[in-house]
Amino acid sequence: MNKVNINDINFPVMEVPAQLGNDFVKNTGHKFIVRKDTGKILSCMTDNYRLVKNEMITKKTENIINKNGGRLKEVQMFGGGARTMVKWEFPKHKVKIAKHDEMTPEIVWQNSYDGTVGLNIIAGAFRLICLNGAVIGVIATKYKNKHIIQNMKLDDIEGVIDETINKTKVMMKEEFPLLHDTKMKDSHVLKILKMFPITSSDYMTQKLIQDKPKNLWDLFNVSTNVATHGLDRRLEATHKLESKLYKTVVGLAKEKSRVNA
Repeated sequence: MNKVNINDINFPVMEVPAQLGNDFVKNTGHKFIVRKDTGKILSCMTDNYRLVKNEMITKKTENIINKNGGRLKEVQMFGGGARTMVKWEFPKHKVKIAKHDEMTPEIVWQNSYDGTVGLNIIAGAFRLICLNGAVIGVIATKYKNKHIIQNMKLDDIEGVIDETINKTKVMMKEEFPLLHDTKMKDSHVLKILKMFPITSSDYMTQKLIQDKPKNLWDLFNVSTNVATHGLDRRLEATHKLESKLYKTVVGLAKEKSRVNA
C-alpha cells in the first residue's frame, strides 16, 4: 500500500446534479459527489447533503493545531477517497500517568464523501513509552457532525478542534488516573477479548502473559498494543475497534466506582 500524505486527501471534488435516463431532470433531489481529478463518482447523495471538503477542513484546522504544537502523525484514505482519516499528536502537552508512562494528546478527524460518517472529531493519546505507538481512539461524541445544509457547527470547525483539544487534556488528567487506580478483574479481560477478532487471540494472550496487567490502565495498554501491532492498520475495522477501546475501559472503571460508592 502506498503511503498517503496530507496532499493526497485534498483532491478537488464537485457536485453534479443527478439525471434520469437521457432526459435532464432539474429537481431529482439527488446529486453525485465526483473527484474532479479522476472523474470517479464517490457517492450519490440527496440535495440536503452538504459537501464538506477535506481541503477546507485542513485549512481551517491548520492554525489551531499549529498553535497547540500539533504534529501530523498519520493519514489514511479509504474507498478511493470516499473516506478519510487524519491523526495529529501534541507532544508539548504530554501528561505523566505513572512511573515511566507518559501520554501525549492526539486529535483525529474523519470525513467522508459517501455519507458513511459526517465530520467526526476524535480525541485520543499516544503512549510515548512505546516507540511504535500505542494509539488510543476516543470519540468525542458531541462533535459527530452530520453533513446537512442546516448544520451550523460545520461553520465552526476551528472552535470544535480547540474545544476537543482542551477536553482531551482534562480527560488525561482525570480519567487516566482512574484507570490506573482500578484493579483489573477476569470479567474485564473477557469484555476486552470479545471486542477483538479471533485471529488476534494468540497475540493478545501472549501480551497478557508477558505484561501481567494489574489494573485497567495496564489492560488498556495491552489492548492498544494489540490493536496497533497485531491488527491490519489498512482495515477500517481496526480503526473502529480502536475508537471503542477507551470508552469501554473507562466504562468498566466507572462501573466499579459506582459499585464501591
